[in-house]
Amino acid sequence: MSTSILWEEPTGQGWTQVGELVVALVLSSAIGLEREIRQKAAGLRTYTIIGLGAALFVLVSKYGFTDVIQPGRVMLDPSRVAAQIVSGLGFIGGGVIFMRRDAVRGLTTAAGMWLTAGVGAAAGAGLGLLALLTTVAYFVVCYGLRPLTHWMPALRTPPVTYRIEYLDGRGLLRTVLDVCTGAGFFVASFSGAGRDGRTDRDDRNDRDGTRDQAGRPHTVEVVLTLHGRGNANALTEQLVSTPGIVTVAYTNTDDEFS
Repeated sequence: MSTSILWEEPTGQGWTQVGELVVALVLSSAIGLEREIRQKAAGLRTYTIIGLGAALFVLVSKYGFTDVIQPGRVMLDPSRVAAQIVSGLGFIGGGVIFMRRDAVRGLTTAAGMWLTAGVGAAAGAGLGLLALLTTVAYFVVCYGLRPLTHWMPALRTPPVTYRIEYLDGRGLLRTVLDVCTGAGFFVASFSGAGRDGRTDRDDRNDRDGTRDQAGRPHTVEVVLTLHGRGNANALTEQLVSTPGIVTVAYTNTDDEFS
């Protein structure tokens, strides 16, 4: 008994699918062009390839296995490929996120890549209207909300910078930080040194670490930049009343130390 296997070409290679690829190409290119104009890390080509590739993956998931599917035996789940697109974009997006000093760069670029993949996937799935509306929403977010980001700093509480001098060798730095955080602030930046220009470690290496050669107690000065909605006056009173703290001075961003 001989059996013959009929190999059929997969469906889904008509003008409808070509049109879906073109929609993904145009919309992802529009997003990429905006990033290119703003000279971001990923530009026109990167975004276009991401959107076009996502659309192709979805089309392959929908139509690429119709020649091997048998009713009741082999089932097809196109959503599995769409889920892998989302997770796979995490690797590409992670490559454009980096840290520069105390600022994180590339988050918007990574999010744009993620959204562009979604636009391409929607176009490949035949949801052209949703892909178009998402692209329009992207430009609304990028340009319509930009003035709002310029107004927001005026609504934020300005940072407060403290210059605190305390006696060395008493473990007061931990106390100072605990008092600041307990008052509703968090430390954005920190620097410190001895009053004679030496570091706290240098001071501790001198004899008993608490007095200089003249018998005077060593002091350490730290400068803390604090953010938060706490009361600066109340925090100052707490710091001044802490035993071992010699002087406390604070300033807002535009004021001199007082």
